This record gives sequence, C-alpha cells and structure tokens, in this order.
Amino acid sequence: MRKIFYYVLFLFPLLLNSQAKNNDKKVLMVVSSYGKDLGATRPGYEFDEFSQAYLIFKNNGLTIDIASPKGGNVEADKFNREKEYNKAVLEDTKALSLLNNTKATANINAENYNAIYIVGGKGAMFDLPYDPSLQDIILNLYNRKETVISSVCHGPASFVNIKNKDEFIIKDVEITGFCNIEEELFGKKWVQEFPFSLESKLKSRGAIFKQTDFMLSKIAVSGKFITGQNPFSTTKSAEAVVKSLGLTPVKRTLYKDEKSVYLIQDLLNKKKPFVWAEKELLNNKSSYDIQIIAVYGYYKILAAKNNREELATGIELVELTTPYFFNEHLQFLIAKTYNTLGKKEKAIKVLNELISKNLIKEEAQKLLQNINNSSN
Repeated sequence: MRKIFYYVLFLFPLLLNSQAKNNDKKVLMVVSSYGKDLGATRPGYEFDEFSQAYLIFKNNGLTIDIASPKGGNVEADKFNREKEYNKAVLEDTKALSLLNNTKATANINAENYNAIYIVGGKGAMFDLPYDPSLQDIILNLYNRKETVISSVCHGPASFVNIKNKDEFIIKDVEITGFCNIEEELFGKKWVQEFPFSLESKLKSRGAIFKQTDFMLSKIAVSGKFITGQNPFSTTKSAEAVVKSLGLTPVKRTLYKDEKSVYLIQDLLNKKKPFVWAEKELLNNKSSYDIQIIAVYGYYKILAAKNNREELATGIELVELTTPYFFNEHLQFLIAKTYNTLGKKEKAIKVLNELISKNLIKEEAQKLLQNINNSSN
C-alpha cells in the first residue's frame, strides 16, 4: 500500500505538468488600429467579436496576446456595454490592459504563437490588408506545422494580399467573411470608402467563398484556416480554433443573441417549424433576444425584393415576436408586405390597429385608403 501511495505521489505532479503542457497554447488576437471617436470619424474593430472570442480563449486556458498595426490603445466602434460578454471583458482588468497596450505587429515574434485570430469590424478593411508585419506573421504561421490561422467577419481582409512564393495563400481554400449581401444591407456608412469588396476580393484571389443567409452563423474550416462569416459566427469560430489546437472547448451557456440567431437559422433551414418557435418563446422568452428576431424579419423582408416566399418568411419572423415586441414602423412594413402579397384583409387589420393606437396614423390611413380604392 505504501508503494502505491508513493507511486501516485510521484506520478501526480507529472500528470499535472503534462496537462499544463497540453494547455500551453498561445493565441495572438489582432485588432484594427484605424478606429476613432467610437467609429464616428473612422471605423474600428467590433468589440462584440473581440469579447466573445477572448472569453472563449481565456476560459479554455489559452495564453492571449493582443496586437494591432500601430500598437498601443485601440478604439472599437460604439457597442452595447450591457451585453453579458462585453460586461465580462470590461470587468477583466487584464483584458483591458491588453487592449490599452496592444503590441505593435512589427514587434511580434510569430514563432511564439500557435494561432492567430483576427477580429473583424469595418476598420479591418482599411489597415489590416496593408500591414506588412501582419502579413509576415500570417505567412510564418502558414509555413509552420500545427498552427491555426483564423478570423471573423471583415478579418479575412488580412489575407487578400499575402502570397507564398508566387501564389496567394488562400487559393483553393474555403473561406467565409462578411459577404456582399451583408454589406448591402448593413454596411452603408463606410462601404463606399472600402478599398475593395471583401467577398469579391477573396474570390479574385482564388478562395472558395462560403456563406449562409445574411447575419446567420457560418464558419469555414479548410486546412489551417478557420473563418467566420459575421459577428454571429464569432463563438463557433473561436471554439473551432480551440478544437484545432487539440483541446475540447469547455461547456458554456449560450448567449441570448446567439440562441436567437440559432432559432432563426433552424426555422429558415426548416429544421424546426414556426409552431415550435411560438411555444419556445412562450415558455423561455427570457432566454432569447426578441428584438433580434424581429429585426431579422424586417431585414428579411427588405432583402426579399419580389420573392414572395421570402416576404412571407419575413412576416412570420416578425409576427413571432409581436406578443413581446411592438414597433409601429415594423408593423407598417408588415401591412405593406401583406398588401404586396395580396393579403389585403390582414393588411387592413394591421393598419386599423395602428390607427386606433394613434401610431403613424397619417401613413396608415393613406395606405388603408389606397387598399380600399384598389379593391373597388
């Protein structure tokens, strides 16, 4: 018994040391230096994307450094400080210190890192593709074994000018990123100033571009590249990095906005029916961000143009949230869409409700009159 005891006593530190070595993985997070005045003057990086990825890396035992082209303090676009993941990072003194004192990419020794994770945000389009030091870091990881090159949203802009010998490193690689339809719907403020369209440029470099419907979760894993399409792809892309480093991501509770996007995705992919979603929201409303579902329905209608099926789906998403979230402009759009679909009675019902509540009454009365005149 004593021999067994001493054997275990001797073996235990070795096991701990072995576990520590297995978890001794280092990731370099990269953010844009371009931002100014919370994105009002110049766009910066997306804090939501940074915070979600940072927390996953931290909670899975990765060592994290943060770099930017210029180094020093970096500025994010305006963000919601009350979101769970943002609050967690804002209360993390180490994370804030790293953000306030980012390492300049010119001072980074790429050999020290197992992975790079490039955070998106519109600022990434302006400085990251043209940073030679960042290109050197990525190329170093590209040419070393057992490394990961990852990014999310506009982060893949960092890859478009990098060649290994005479060939772009993303040639024949499956890549995703903020796609053209997402720029059309959500990128109106800065898109005209972008040096290029991200989706189009990635394709021109020989990448195999992958995407799902706008603002839904999508990641592409291809060789050592891991990319996420948009902000709602952040958590899955960060966890894919953890897996690629040989670790099993710790279990966690999904964020409200994350769960909401997955619910939308299940409905659009017909994995679950709207009847299920009605019951789910009725029983677990507090687990979801209802406004995200409603707003997605709004943009679904805008993006549908003349596609009747897409218009109907947008209406269903908005009406799914109506018992919990009411917006008169959203309801007016529903009335207009019902009218477009020839469902005049439903359009009239929505308009009469707006008029009775004295909400955008003049517009509602005008549309109601047009509907009645067209019916005569």
